Amino acid sequence: MADLFGYPSPADAVLMCTNIRGTTGKVPVWADDSRSTFYFPWLQIRFLEIPPARNGPPSVREDESETAIALREPADEAELEIDEDFLRRVRDV
Repeated sequence: MADLFGYPSPADAVLMCTNIRGTTGKVPVWADDSRSTFYFPWLQIRFLEIPPARNGPPSVREDESETAIALREPADEAELEIDEDFLRRVRDV
């Protein structure tokens, strides 16, 4: 877990964060100081979860692209159907 400086954009090559800690809340052994700034290349990141704000959905930044804003719009019901072939391939990996 870590604290982000802002939402990552599609143009970012790295994820910049601070206050790095494990899922138990402890500082990893490889980090000298959890308050340092850490840069992780996207090739090393497999999953990114950004919990919603306590006061509702995140506000739209002025510098966000239209693509990022479009991704937040609700999807059609047809798009929410589970693709069984895709799930099989994910399980096989």
